[in-house]
Amino acid sequence: QVKVVEYGGGSLQAGGSLRLSCVVSGNDFSGYCMGWFRQRPGKEREGVAAIDGAGVTTYADPVKGRFTISKDSDRMYENTLYLEMNNLNPEDTAVYTCAIDQVLPCDPVSLTLVHNYWGQGTQVTVSS
Repeated sequence: QVKVVEYGGGSLQAGGSLRLSCVVSGNDFSGYCMGWFRQRPGKEREGVAAIDGAGVTTYADPVKGRFTISKDSDRMYENTLYLEMNNLNPEDTAVYTCAIDQVLPCDPVSLTLVHNYWGQGTQVTVSS
């Protein structure tokens, strides 16, 4: 049984940093596209970052240079996805969700539209 669980959300002041984690277990997802999308209050869901099986990363423009996606696939049936978020601002306030799929191309937009597995989401709130 596949499980996807996010950790690390919280509340912080603008300019601060936060790291989100997503533990994916139950299958060998090392070759899959993995990433994060978010939903800000009153806004449509939007892709944030994605990483493919080879470790190639792509980012949405609003987070480029501030967010870093990475993953740990050392265990065959357990993968951990990370999202390091720096210099956060109130516009980053959102529910962040981890997503996994074999979608091509592996990028934040595609993964937001197509994802077979996803977590429950974790809230990030940034105050000014």
